[in-house]
Amino acid sequence: MPDIRSENRTPPHLVTLILLASMTALAMNIFLPSLPSMTEHFGTEYRYVQLSVAVFLAVNGVLQLFVGPIADKYGRRPVILWGLAVFCVATLGCLYAPDITTFLIFRCLQATVAVAMVLSRAIVRDMNSAEKAASMLGYVVMGMSVVPMVAPAIGGLLDQAFGWKSTFWVLLAFGAAVFVIVWVDLGETGTPSDRSLWGQFAEYPELLTSPRFWGYCLATAFSSGAFFAFLGGAPYVASNVFGMTPAQFGYFTGAPAIGYFLGNWLTGLYATRVGVNRMILAGTLIVGIGLASALALSYGGLSSPFVFFGFMTFVGLGNGLVIPSGTSGMLSVRPHLAGTASGLGGSIQILGGAALSALAGAMLTPGSGEFPLLWIMFLTVVAGLGSILLVIWRERQLGLRMM
Repeated sequence: MPDIRSENRTPPHLVTLILLASMTALAMNIFLPSLPSMTEHFGTEYRYVQLSVAVFLAVNGVLQLFVGPIADKYGRRPVILWGLAVFCVATLGCLYAPDITTFLIFRCLQATVAVAMVLSRAIVRDMNSAEKAASMLGYVVMGMSVVPMVAPAIGGLLDQAFGWKSTFWVLLAFGAAVFVIVWVDLGETGTPSDRSLWGQFAEYPELLTSPRFWGYCLATAFSSGAFFAFLGGAPYVASNVFGMTPAQFGYFTGAPAIGYFLGNWLTGLYATRVGVNRMILAGTLIVGIGLASALALSYGGLSSPFVFFGFMTFVGLGNGLVIPSGTSGMLSVRPHLAGTASGLGGSIQILGGAALSALAGAMLTPGSGEFPLLWIMFLTVVAGLGSILLVIWRERQLGLRMM
C-alpha cells in the first residue's frame, strides 16, 4: 500500500480514540429505526433489509482477521486512513443504490470501518500496561457508548423528517470528519514488524492454541452476542409486536446504551483494582439476571415496551463491564501480538454477532412475540458465563493471577 505513515510518533488524544471507536457503533445503530422505511423504499421483505445489519457484521468480522496482522506489519495509521476512505466511498454507494442487492453490496464495503474499532483498541494497548489498558478502554468505550445512546433517536427523527437517506448522509459527514482528525492527530503508536505479511499471519497459531485467549475471546463474544441479537431483532419487535414508530423505537433503544455507558464508567474506575476476570464474571451475571427477569415478566403477562427495553439496560451494563476487560485480557495473553489478537478476537466476536443477528431476524415471525429474541440472548450469555469460569479455572491450574 502507498506509504502514508507519519514520522510523528505522538500518541493521539483521547477524543480521537473515542471517535475512532464510535465509527462502527454509529454505522450499526443510526439507521436501525429506518429499516421499515427502507423495506418500503426498496419494495422488498423486512428479512432482506434486516440483512444490512447481518452482512455488515459478517464482513466486519472477516476483515478483522486481516486488519490486525496488516497493522502489525505496516503500522496503525495507514491502515486506519485507508479504511475510513473506503467507508466514505461505500456510504455514497448506499445513498445512490437503485435496489436492495446493490445497497447490500455497498453496505458490505462500509464494513471497512472495522479498522477504526480494532486499531483504536490496539493503540490503547500500545500505550499502556495490561491493567491500565483495561481502565483506559473503559473510558474510551464509555465515551463511545454515547453514540448508540443517541444515534437511534437521531436516526428516528431524521427518518420521520427527511427520509431514511438522511441517516446515511450523517454517516458520510462523520466519516469524513474523523478521517481529517486522524490525519492531523494520530501519530504512529505501533512498531511496524520486520516480518513479511505472511509471517504476521503465521502468528495466528500462537493465539489459537492458547486456552486463555479462547476463554477471554468467547466470554466477550457471547456477552456482546446478546446485544448483537438485540440489534437484529429489536426493530421487528418494536414495529410488529409493540406497534412503535421509528422515533419511539429510537428513544427506547437508548436504554441499553445508558447501561453500557454506566458499565464502562465502572470499568474505568475499578478494573485496575478488581481485575479483569472479576469484572467479566460480574458483567455476564448482570446480563443473565436482566434477561431472565425480562423472560419471567413477559411470560407472566406483563409484556410491554417498558419491560422489554427496560431490562435491556442490564444487557448494556453487563457488556460495559465485560467488553473492555475481555478485550484487555485477549490482548495481554500475547502482548507482542496485540494488533493480531485484537483483529482475531474482534473477528470472532463480530462474526458470532452476525450469526446471532441473522438468527434473531429469522426466528421472529408474526405471532411469535418477543420470546425467541429473549431466549437467544439469554442462552448466549449463559455460554459467556461458562467461558469466563473456564478462564478462571485455567489460571488456577497455571498458578496465575490475571490482574
